[in-house]
Amino acid sequence: MNRLFFSVAAAGMVLATSAFAHTGAGALHGFAAGFGHPFMGLDHILAMIAVGVLAAQLGGKAMGYVPASFVVMMLVGGGVALLGGTVPFVELGIVGSVILLGTVVAFGRQMPLVGAMALVGVLAIFHGFAHGLEMPVNAEGSQYALGFALATTILHLVGLGLSLALRKLDEKMAPMALRIGGGAVGAAGVVLLVL
Repeated sequence: MNRLFFSVAAAGMVLATSAFAHTGAGALHGFAAGFGHPFMGLDHILAMIAVGVLAAQLGGKAMGYVPASFVVMMLVGGGVALLGGTVPFVELGIVGSVILLGTVVAFGRQMPLVGAMALVGVLAIFHGFAHGLEMPVNAEGSQYALGFALATTILHLVGLGLSLALRKLDEKMAPMALRIGGGAVGAAGVVLLVL
């Protein structure tokens, strides 16, 4: 069981081409570019999977509402960037989201659904703003946004699926394994912060 979790985490680290996928510029266009963008940074991968794990820990309606809150507010953050707005400390907010989400998962405490939705929603604004900086301001911009929203949803589903699979394998050990994984995510966020 722990081998499965750490194998998935190791694969994510190997597949990420850099810790930070945000250049703030670039000739990115369309759905494929938007879809690929969240997979280009370990910070995004870890935070988005952690959202899925958190949703699974809370269970019930949270499994749909918490990831949906992230996606909606991420799109809002992207819109702020497209409209020329600013969000301070974007990269710090993204790395902070990895640390915070990992820590919340590690503690494994129940929180109110509205609180979880608000937490992930605020953190999603940073991720969305970073995506929005690279979104083309034309008809392809909507395709780009659709791409990164779909990729984000898939990463949330990975976190949910991993959590549910661990629970199915070993009901008693799954919560501890997920908490250990959350601690590893938080620690990875600290490493990203100091790099």
